[in-house]
Amino acid sequence: MDDFDVVVVGAGPAGAAAALAARRAGASVLLLDKADFPRDKPCGDGVAPHALDVLAGLGVTGVEDGYAPVPSLRLVGPAGAAVARAHARPTYTIPRLTLDQRIVDAAVAAGAVLRRHTVRRVEERGTRVVLDGVVSARAVIGADGAYSVVRKALGEPPNGPGHLALAIRGYAPAPAGPIEQRIVTAAREWPAYAWAFPIGDGTANIGYGEVLHGRSISRAHLLDRLAALLPDVDVGAATGLRAHHLPLSTRRPAPARGRLLLAGDALSLINPFTGEGIFYAVLSGALAGAAAAAPGDAPGHRYAAAFQGRLGRHLRHSRAAALLGGRQWIVNAAVRAAERRQAVFDDLIELGLGDGTLTPRTVGAIARHAVTRR
Repeated sequence: MDDFDVVVVGAGPAGAAAALAARRAGASVLLLDKADFPRDKPCGDGVAPHALDVLAGLGVTGVEDGYAPVPSLRLVGPAGAAVARAHARPTYTIPRLTLDQRIVDAAVAAGAVLRRHTVRRVEERGTRVVLDGVVSARAVIGADGAYSVVRKALGEPPNGPGHLALAIRGYAPAPAGPIEQRIVTAAREWPAYAWAFPIGDGTANIGYGEVLHGRSISRAHLLDRLAALLPDVDVGAATGLRAHHLPLSTRRPAPARGRLLLAGDALSLINPFTGEGIFYAVLSGALAGAAAAAPGDAPGHRYAAAFQGRLGRHLRHSRAAALLGGRQWIVNAAVRAAERRQAVFDDLIELGLGDGTLTPRTVGAIARHAVTRR
């Protein structure tokens, strides 16, 4: 049986970040994934500067090389009001085919062992965790997505209706006009939105998603809504159209138990306000990797404490924002408030793409616009 200090299941951004953090702490690390790399992963491909900051802290720079920064965002509310403003710090659109490969390469360069393997059985045996009877570790990090086998071993079911979104993503010729991210919310099927994120090579990542509420949603429905909300995008010319589930952070399992830790989508770390997940993935992965590699017999306890200290307050605020955002008139008021004040726009960006909170000035501004225009 192969033996490592830390085994990470899933080599996406969360898993690769976990491997990097564990290696920086001196642990031996095995990184497992069911696919060979490079491999595609359906996603909006938006990478906020917050995620790059976390990677830089792990010694990884240059993952954005070759991709032009996107300087601004246009947000359209469900009633049609819009705000277009510059980001405080530019974001990027980096296809996951490239992004994930670059982070995995950094983990391997740091000494992690990468192996293709589909994990089917997770067993805790005293001071070790055994995977499929062939690999053992002092701690195992589940970074294996919305339907994580490690999460299942913890007795945690996948997210259900109201806490799970379905989206479709593809690549199409970038629409004419300013270079900006575009998010168009829709009154129909609320909460739902379409996006167009330019990559910088004449194409854009485009997509549409909505929260599931127990009824089935067809591919045709997703594509129809995508075309309706992005009329200037040739959806018929789109390639790489793939649907995927997004487990929202409004219903998360415990981050760890004993020697089993969860990170990224396996921990339901998708921002319910924006659908962002890359920042959460690399941050939770980094925290999990450091906790798993530290000496002592309580990696799960260390991770839970670190996770709560780093993201607990933000996640409470993002949940509150999601609850408020269930009311279209509040979102319309937020768009109008952001259009009036750059500071409100910046606060909303920090809440939706980073680890910001609902600041008093933003809550007050939204309330004023809601009262005057509801």
